[in-house]
Amino acid sequence: MTAPRPLIAGNWKMYGLGPALEEGLKVAAAIADAPPRARTALCVPATLVERMARAVAGSALIVGGEDLHPEASGAHTGDISGEMLQDAGARMVIIGHSERRAAYGESDALVAAKTRAALRAGLEPVICVGETLAEREAGRTLDIICGQVKASVPAEVSGSAFAVAYEPVWAIGTGLTPTLAQIEEAHVALRAALVESLGEAGRTAPILYGGSVKPSNAAEILQAREVGGALVGGASLKAADFLAIVRAAD
Repeated sequence: MTAPRPLIAGNWKMYGLGPALEEGLKVAAAIADAPPRARTALCVPATLVERMARAVAGSALIVGGEDLHPEASGAHTGDISGEMLQDAGARMVIIGHSERRAAYGESDALVAAKTRAALRAGLEPVICVGETLAEREAGRTLDIICGQVKASVPAEVSGSAFAVAYEPVWAIGTGLTPTLAQIEEAHVALRAALVESLGEAGRTAPILYGGSVKPSNAAEILQAREVGGALVGGASLKAADFLAIVRAAD
């Protein structure tokens, strides 16, 4: 079976005003000049989605959103639907990021509903799972993340492009990174859980690693077993750093 191309996706979180579009333009130009092995995406704040999509139109850079509401429309003040993201030019969306799960109490069921919404709108979902430090120290990592996959990734993803991102909560924005052995253990277990839940569709979906990925550690992480790319936070805000991670997948 041919392995899918790696996916390197940036998550800008709540950073980025108009001038930051220049960083996206630099990424788009660089991957046009020397096409990388990895598919490359930037998931940006909702205020930048349309402007970024217009700025990089015609390039290989995928523009994505960072969250969406399960419904297509309705009286949901302040929320954004998948259809709205797609209308603005997004092709991808992050779902169930640990910051959303922790700060807003997003459950596996809600993440699954948002994933269905992404598929309905024609967006490629990147579905996040990960354990807290307390859960890891209690020896529950694999139970937690495999349980999240089984409950958060609905059967409807079969036949559509999607990715799962493993992001240990304790490694996000802290500078801490699991050992390669810990990353591989988690990714191998997640692959088995995906296959158990989805069959063949679970064999090819990329499993991204997220959590303090930076140019200095990207190559080593991306060579780990069952690591199919990276979900990059702070290092995606600067084109030079993000491109170094993209090139690490070549």
